[in-house]
Amino acid sequence: MILTLPQQRRPSLFLDIEPVVRGRSLLPEAREPGAYVPRFGDSGSWNFNGVLKRPANVSAGNWKIHFSLELEDPYWNLLAREFMMFAFNPRHPQVLKSGVVLEGSGDPRTLAHIASRIRTAARWGHESGLPAHPDAWTVEDLRQRIIDLTAEGTAAGTVRSHVSNLKGLAAAAPALSLPWPTEDPWPGQSARAVVRALVQDRAGKKLSTPCVPPQTWFPLIRAAWAYIHDFAPDVLRADRRVRELLAAANSSTRGIDGRLEEWLADPQNKIPVHPAASNDQPPQVNWSLLMLLLGFEVRRSALSTWPSSHLKRRRTLIMDAVAEGRTTSHALTGELRQVARPDGSTGPWHPGICRRSLTDLKTALRDAAFALVVGLSMMRDSEIHEILRDPVVEHYSTPAVASTKIKGTTNRPGKHWWISEPVVEALAVAEAVSLHPERVFSPVSASKQEDGTVKGVRMLAAFVNFVNGNRVWTGLDEIPSTYIRPHMFRKTMAMLTDEFPGSEIATGIQLKHIAARALANATTQSYAASDAEWAKYLEDALDNVKFRKIKDLYLRHAEGEEIGFGPGAERVKDAFDQITATVRARNGDARTAEALLRTTRIHIRFGMLNNCTADHTNPVGAACLENAIAPEGHVGPLDERCRPDRCANSMIGPEHLPIYDSHQRKQLQIINSPSIPACRRDLAEREVEITRNVLKLAGQPQ
Repeated sequence: MILTLPQQRRPSLFLDIEPVVRGRSLLPEAREPGAYVPRFGDSGSWNFNGVLKRPANVSAGNWKIHFSLELEDPYWNLLAREFMMFAFNPRHPQVLKSGVVLEGSGDPRTLAHIASRIRTAARWGHESGLPAHPDAWTVEDLRQRIIDLTAEGTAAGTVRSHVSNLKGLAAAAPALSLPWPTEDPWPGQSARAVVRALVQDRAGKKLSTPCVPPQTWFPLIRAAWAYIHDFAPDVLRADRRVRELLAAANSSTRGIDGRLEEWLADPQNKIPVHPAASNDQPPQVNWSLLMLLLGFEVRRSALSTWPSSHLKRRRTLIMDAVAEGRTTSHALTGELRQVARPDGSTGPWHPGICRRSLTDLKTALRDAAFALVVGLSMMRDSEIHEILRDPVVEHYSTPAVASTKIKGTTNRPGKHWWISEPVVEALAVAEAVSLHPERVFSPVSASKQEDGTVKGVRMLAAFVNFVNGNRVWTGLDEIPSTYIRPHMFRKTMAMLTDEFPGSEIATGIQLKHIAARALANATTQSYAASDAEWAKYLEDALDNVKFRKIKDLYLRHAEGEEIGFGPGAERVKDAFDQITATVRARNGDARTAEALLRTTRIHIRFGMLNNCTADHTNPVGAACLENAIAPEGHVGPLDERCRPDRCANSMIGPEHLPIYDSHQRKQLQIINSPSIPACRRDLAEREVEITRNVLKLAGQPQ
């Protein structure tokens, strides 16, 4: 028996030459003979780059585990390596034989977190005056570790991960070669329950992810759309022009004098100049761009330096053209899109796109595309970075983006996310500026390729700064510099979509939260929970939309159009008639009618199958409340029990009639089908009766 440390009770279950990665798909280069793979005996670091496929939003540095600082101690080093082998390889024969069952970890980043927690535990023990190694620690010491973390104000999620780590070490202790307290510090309690008991003020707290504040969300999304939809064509046109000029540029300057004279002879050609910082600044010639326009590789010396007679003549010709006003700062693009600026003026959205500013603008387009995708698709940051070229497909007859789900999986399954037209356009722009052979979101400059990794957090921050720094020209609203992260947009969109009835299941599918019942789970409900900052805004926005619809009904009624049928519609018509009579009595105009509409209590809740005119504070005659038990705290009608055919508050609009007509024809087909079971036919007959009652209210043929 060979023991490397005096505290070891037995040899380690793992040999030093044993690979850390088992039972996982290796990259092709890692399967070559003699290729590097991290092994258990590597006590300095485990490098998974080139071994396991790295997510697109993860840098090479985060795909490597360092056993540094406190983990350089041989005891803590071996303890950490053994525990991580248990966590990373739950199906390893020795792990199965030992009977240790831990929550599996399929991501090297999780191993880095485990190493960090063990490292900080060793540091805490040293600072607390405990023995240097945990062979002399007690369960009470481990409990105190968590109490101290809580007292320091550490986030509940972080404390929970430390609790899980300590419980995992206790579970693996019998199989570890080095001593660790074998008793679970919190037997029979989950890590969540432990933290909840310690942090009473956080008990029962829902998902901690905040929403993006509305005062940030709206100007950010509007700015992103402006760059993608309005400004991108100009930027991409300039990029194509630069590539064309570079491809056609001659490496030799022979014949430059004749070419310059020929070029200046065309009055349509103008000398490219740098954008002026102020109106009184004389134009500065953009010599490098001028060389490209003449058809030569960039050499300023051929035009602006070297005191020779030929050069002086060239400069004289060029400066004479400048003096005549033959200049432009838009040589690559022509006229740019015109915008309204904050000072009330109208002009181009950019002072002039040159090769230097082109890289910044392409980066801004990529960042704007990321902002739109993360803001409108509910995709995770990792899933967005995994989007490959040509990602837009049709999924169940609806446009969707294909990508890879990373979180919570080891097999990286392909998934689809439904998207809207702005997201489709944003992905097309991001793909156009990307230099990566496969990924859509990558560095746009060849000098910044590195490993092709870009950070979502940095893209959002950079875009906000870029927009705010160029507002004088673009005319866009200022974006508040608040704390924003990609996952906050996911939470915000989930909250906004939850405002629509029946959206929970669709939100769960889009968020990729899977539950056993194949619907939305508790996490989906947490994502969709209302936000205090948005509540007032949404209330005001819904009130405005509702008023616009009521105003439209009033105008249609005043013009003699039919606006609805049923008892609820008659009450609305009576209210409109009273407003019209009041306006006439006052000799008022449209503004008088609008003011009366705002002050008159007209209760209409617009729906897909009918409109409800019940007063929510006093829903007299609401059929949905008959023999019903309202949930605690509920005020107003119960939408799910609505009976449009017999409720005294029902208002059937002309827009609802085609739905009922189609539903009636469908149910009649079911009734007339001989293969339909009797119970299903009975249900269809009841549906037909309800539909006929609704159509009868509207005077429609049965």
